[in-house]
Amino acid sequence: MDLANLNAFIAIAETGSFSGAGERLHLTQPAISKRIAGLEQQLKVRLFDRLGREVGLTEAGRALLPRAYQILNVLDDTRRALTNLTGEVSGRLTLATSHHIGLHRLPPLLREFTRRYPQVALDIQFLDSEVAYEEILHGRAELAVITLAPEPHTLVKATPVWDDPLDFVVAPEHSLINNGAVSLADIAGHPAVFPGGNTFTHHIVQRLFEAQGLAPNIAMSTNYLETIKMMVSIGLAWSVLPRTMLDEQVASIALPGIQLSRQLGYILHTERTLSNAARAFMALLDAQIDLPGT
Repeated sequence: MDLANLNAFIAIAETGSFSGAGERLHLTQPAISKRIAGLEQQLKVRLFDRLGREVGLTEAGRALLPRAYQILNVLDDTRRALTNLTGEVSGRLTLATSHHIGLHRLPPLLREFTRRYPQVALDIQFLDSEVAYEEILHGRAELAVITLAPEPHTLVKATPVWDDPLDFVVAPEHSLINNGAVSLADIAGHPAVFPGGNTFTHHIVQRLFEAQGLAPNIAMSTNYLETIKMMVSIGLAWSVLPRTMLDEQVASIALPGIQLSRQLGYILHTERTLSNAARAFMALLDAQIDLPGT
């Protein structure tokens, strides 16, 4: 089975279009169509239904997709296993990370890694943590440094590296600052800007409110913490931010008896053979676990 054709098939299945697959693979749409035609001819089945601009997997296509992932993952594992025999730390390391961790946690580690292992080509993908999970599960990233899921997938091994305390924050002139003792019920009555409903951080905060029979008044949402901080600082809403992001632009609200935190760390697929480069980067991450102030 031609691997180029198989990659084209996966790209169409994931993007939902021949043009999207072409953009991902840097190929023209006719070239993508030719690859799919070759694969369909080889397998003697139709893989996609084409209804106008809509493209959907046929029953045969749905059956092939998980097997296509398995084929490519086995080949990648084989290459890594053979390369690892040399003991060299080289090749390409596909690393997924969230924007927040990439900006606030990883720079010194990336600097040290590139200094120690100049022969490794780093492919860094900035993604939402939830998307990075999917990249690991489908084998498109070897390692991801992200906000850890409260309940990780059975095929994902998660290693906590940093404890990330979260604080309730408002603009310095917000009315909640001058109200004396503030409760979670008081906060719930004011508009909030939250991370998107699909994010792990959203679920952590939502569960806190639900445990007390409350519902936050979510007026806006965005997955970018820097944008949330800006919205809070100009007085549009309250929110929850990592303590590492706090400065004079926002004011923290202390809630008696409430301590909120999330875990940051790295994940990998339990059935994937890791490259020497991935193991070297994991060693740098593991060295951070017991350091004070991290």
